[in-house]
Amino acid sequence: MIRRAAETDWRSIESENVTEPLLPREVSRAFDDFPLPIRRRLLDVRKLIFATAKAHGDVGPLTETLKWGEPAYLTEQSGSGSTIRLGRVKDSEHAAILFNCRTTLVDTFRERFPDQFEYRQTRALLLPMSGKLSTQPLSVCLSLALTYHLDRRRKR
Repeated sequence: MIRRAAETDWRSIESENVTEPLLPREVSRAFDDFPLPIRRRLLDVRKLIFATAKAHGDVGPLTETLKWGEPAYLTEQSGSGSTIRLGRVKDSEHAAILFNCRTTLVDTFRERFPDQFEYRQTRALLLPMSGKLSTQPLSVCLSLALTYHLDRRRKR
């Protein structure tokens, strides 16, 4: 059974209790290139990506690689989702989660969480550099990305 973002019990997604895989060497180097505050925030997001994927039986294992020199997370085996990339946007000092701009993902996030995050066009969700990470709404956004193609197939 496919568990959509709205149906998932987000209290069960505890990134602190998820053991994420070791960083591939080239991905580790990409994280090392970020300034320390951004690196820390993005590593927290990485952990949440793996925790969110684990909460969905249909997502399967993630492929962790580089896209455009930045850490990227793909659902290659299941084909369930759209690529999630971690990095920065040029005109900001925030950590960013980047999505395919040809999807409706960022518009959906903006609609669901208008005041929770800062957004850039149809491609990025910017994260504050201080304070606690808003894991519940961020988990919903990540879930929507990891199941984007499943949801679109169902609508056909």
